[in-house]
Amino acid sequence: MVVKTTLLAALLALVPAEERIVLVEDASELRPDHPHVVGLESRPPNIEGAGEIGLRTLVRQALRMRPDRLVVGEVRGGEVVELLAALNTGHEGGCGTLHANSAVDVPARVEALALAAGLGRAAAHSQFASAVDVVLHLARDRQGRRRLGQVAVPERGADGLVTMAVALELDPHGRATVGPAAGRLAERLGS
Repeated sequence: MVVKTTLLAALLALVPAEERIVLVEDASELRPDHPHVVGLESRPPNIEGAGEIGLRTLVRQALRMRPDRLVVGEVRGGEVVELLAALNTGHEGGCGTLHANSAVDVPARVEALALAAGLGRAAAHSQFASAVDVVLHLARDRQGRRRLGQVAVPERGADGLVTMAVALELDPHGRATVGPAAGRLAERLGS
């Protein structure tokens, strides 16, 4: 987890200093080197079952803080619905981490989380296609270290479902192979 958190914190450190970053996490792990960060942490229920503050609630509340960048430290449940909604309503530049076996598997993972939260398949794919510009996938090497393995961009098919097109693959030695979506990635990075 350290590399995933470290990579995300390093990317967030590149955000212009005048922009506000609001972090939403289960446990506070992200500590980007940035002057304008607000951190929100979920809270489990007390012994009587009261007082819980979940990630879904925190994501909704974070939007009231007028973030330039909304970041969900780890998307594991229904908060995916709020994050996708936020990224589709003028909160561009947000991000989150998600567990998936590869960049290609991310749409299926988002779909599963969204379905469990009550968002239909078509809506989940539509929201994902509009909200996500690029996916960075970290792979584990044989020594157990995480490294950047794939960079992919979403593509919406004629059926409305999203698939990921690989733009870049990196082998365990850091050698890059350009994928079929490299041009689309370059276009997105240029905008």
